Amino acid sequence: MKIFCVGRNYIDHAKELGNAVPEEPVIFMKPKSALQQANTPFYYPEFSNELHYEVEIVLRICKNGKRIEKRHASKYYDAYSLGIDFTARDIQNELKTKGLPWEKAKAWDNSALLSNKWIGFNSTNSKEEILFSLKQNDKIVQVGNTKDMIFSFNDIVTHVSDYFSLNIGDLIYTGTPAGVGECLPGDILEGYIGNDQFFDLEIK
Repeated sequence: MKIFCVGRNYIDHAKELGNAVPEEPVIFMKPKSALQQANTPFYYPEFSNELHYEVEIVLRICKNGKRIEKRHASKYYDAYSLGIDFTARDIQNELKTKGLPWEKAKAWDNSALLSNKWIGFNSTNSKEEILFSLKQNDKIVQVGNTKDMIFSFNDIVTHVSDYFSLNIGDLIYTGTPAGVGECLPGDILEGYIGNDQFFDLEIK
């Protein structure tokens, strides 16, 4: 199982971090050990002093494929959920300043929170307009809608498959909207798709 992530896929988020708006999807990966199930304890990483949340819609790959044409891309994912791409922002900023890779800031153990709830794609729901949000200590801090993504689900699947084989069970974190921020031990993070809660996590 592979975890693919898309960076800077919402214009306002790219701008809030001072990044250029990309011309193609920005792809990075997390190992399987990064997966953090929503019903297990999450501990603040000892190596960071600035942990940030980034809430994202997550796609589930349902079919093996390579070099997938965009017109067929929707056949390769069957459901979506909600997750957080946790980022050690202090580590990331240090690595970026030195021109080094981001893995230590993005791919550490338990850095990819994933809800245990999934919504299947069918004729009654739209992948173009999925509204999602994140609360921190009962205050809404992020609100996103997939209609605002720079690169659509199909764009992402096609682009990833040009470089990596996609396999059943792979996950794609599709990008975070504006509003990312710091979280601290004792904080409660609640994620929603529409009005339905998908996770409730305490930072320990």
